[in-house]
Amino acid sequence: MPALWIAHVTVTDPEAYGKYAELAGPAIAKHGGHFIARAGRFVQLEGKERPRNVVAKFPDVDTAVACYHSPEYQEALSHARGASERELMVVETSE
Repeated sequence: MPALWIAHVTVTDPEAYGKYAELAGPAIAKHGGHFIARAGRFVQLEGKERPRNVVAKFPDVDTAVACYHSPEYQEALSHARGASERELMVVETSE
């Protein structure tokens, strides 16, 4: 079943985070993921608000998790650490 990679982000260092974004997109695409929402308009109804919200769709949970642990994504992530506060989860869809 398909899976959604959902990230909620507050960027604290835009320059470093820009390098993350530059590398993360190709890493996600390499693993069959594609963005369905990226930094668009949102309405926070509950919980901690993060100004940047990203949703990518993957073929399945295992592929999304493999992407996260891949060398390409870990290289991208090295630029996000210290440049952002984030939560990231993978959720299996019912479709």
